[in-house]
Amino acid sequence: MKRDLISVHDLTRADLERYLTLAAHLDALSQAEKAKLLTGRVLGVLFYEPSTRTRLSFEAAICRLGGNPIGFAEATNASVAKGESLRDTARTVERYADAIVIRHPREGAARVVAEATRVPVINAGDGTNQHPSQTLLDLYTLQKFFGQLDGLKIALVGDLKYSRTVHSLVQALALYAGVDFTLVSPQTLRLPGHVREIGPVSRCAFRELETLQDALQTADVVYMTRVQKERFPDLLEYEKVKDAYCLNRAALEGARPQLKIMHPLPRVTEINADVDATPHAGYFEQVYNGLVMRQAILLDLLQVTP
Repeated sequence: MKRDLISVHDLTRADLERYLTLAAHLDALSQAEKAKLLTGRVLGVLFYEPSTRTRLSFEAAICRLGGNPIGFAEATNASVAKGESLRDTARTVERYADAIVIRHPREGAARVVAEATRVPVINAGDGTNQHPSQTLLDLYTLQKFFGQLDGLKIALVGDLKYSRTVHSLVQALALYAGVDFTLVSPQTLRLPGHVREIGPVSRCAFRELETLQDALQTADVVYMTRVQKERFPDLLEYEKVKDAYCLNRAALEGARPQLKIMHPLPRVTEINADVDATPHAGYFEQVYNGLVMRQAILLDLLQVTP
């Protein structure tokens, strides 16, 4: 039976722990020890939306494991520009590839591809819905920073309405004990009710703030997000909230030593570059962990043991 990675909803805590353990194992191996694990394997990379870290890290992951990526970085470079259906594109690519990773603006697109094909499918983001590989690398980053995930205090800041990264992360952390969520967002960008009502999330406690400074005093992690212009149907509404939260070095003065700032990137104005040199900056560590975790995902779905 083939394996897919479509939604955090499909994963148990045991599944999450399996990925975290595998990533840690790969992290400890040398490049020479990993270089032939997926020799001859091909990854179909279908990106209908822009991406830097997710696309490049999946491509780097397959290359560093000995395989090769094929695909496209924007839909205008593929037959979708001629009117080809998503299913037909997927059925074509599965003839060339051993697995498919897809990013698409439509919610549910990755599951459509998974149901239409016989090779493992990885959801690299479907609209405002899910981004499970980002969640797994975020969990791995948190585990490396704090040694455990139970009992963490995490402040989620910015665009909580449209951020598929936030939605997936909340649903995953809800599987751990005693995680404390603080939600910091403008009224118009609050975490949707449907995210809070699913499974274990419905049993979690949330507190809502509109001031970032208050969250800095109590959180172990401040997870910043970009206000996503491309998700707004009304650009006037975007202009009202685009600079709602701007974290700089001065705001971190007096912060607890263990505080970490995370961000799925890209950033715009929400984290000033002067934060980069502080011990609190954790977002470029996330970038590296994305490579390791996506190697773990490929090995797991292709059922290859390192």
